[in-house]
Amino acid sequence: MSVETEGRLRISELAQRSGVSAATIKHYLREGLLGDEGDVLRTSRNMAYYPAEFVDRVRLIKRLQEERFMPLRVIRELLGQGPERAAALIEFEDRILELAIQARETGRISRTRARETYGVPANVLDRLEGLGVLTPNSRGYDGDDVAIIEAISRFRAGGYEEAIGFTVYDTLRYREALEPLVQEEVRVLLDRLQGMEVDRAMEIISSGAEPLRELIGAMHSKLLLAELRRQRGPA
Repeated sequence: MSVETEGRLRISELAQRSGVSAATIKHYLREGLLGDEGDVLRTSRNMAYYPAEFVDRVRLIKRLQEERFMPLRVIRELLGQGPERAAALIEFEDRILELAIQARETGRISRTRARETYGVPANVLDRLEGLGVLTPNSRGYDGDDVAIIEAISRFRAGGYEEAIGFTVYDTLRYREALEPLVQEEVRVLLDRLQGMEVDRAMEIISSGAEPLRELIGAMHSKLLLAELRRQRGPA
């Protein structure tokens, strides 16, 4: 190995250390995810050497793809702000997610207790779970699941029954409408909270949950009334 190539890696070595195929690495290069072409030392037409720091960068890209489901375009924009910042953001998100999951684990109730408390039939719970609206684990339903079950129970008590066309599949309309809103909300939230102490960030997120529900509920109520008036037409 020459002085120029010392400390650098052939693509086979880079692939082995990063756990990503050589073809994938070449694709990342074409997409501009691994820096400038000048970072690659080409000693011949078919031989190139890559900086050792590419190992961590390739691993980070793969992680963003597999764990965050980020498209390469978004990853390129994120890495453009600096790989260190991207890695710090991932670490921050992981810690926030870990604490959020821990918080949800408290107060779970069993399926039997949920049925007895809210009177929702087992087949309705089965369908809601099949749709991914409810996501219980071996310890039962978490607080959000319980709130959904309670809401379904109140809907049914108010006359929203299958006999007149209301089914659990109506919940999908709300989930599909909320998903892009929540994705944007998380992106903005994490961007604004990054660099803050994790405990303080979790405190802000937790304190905003209830006001956000009230805000969405109030805005929904206003929009519902406005749409009913629009459907009726001029008085």
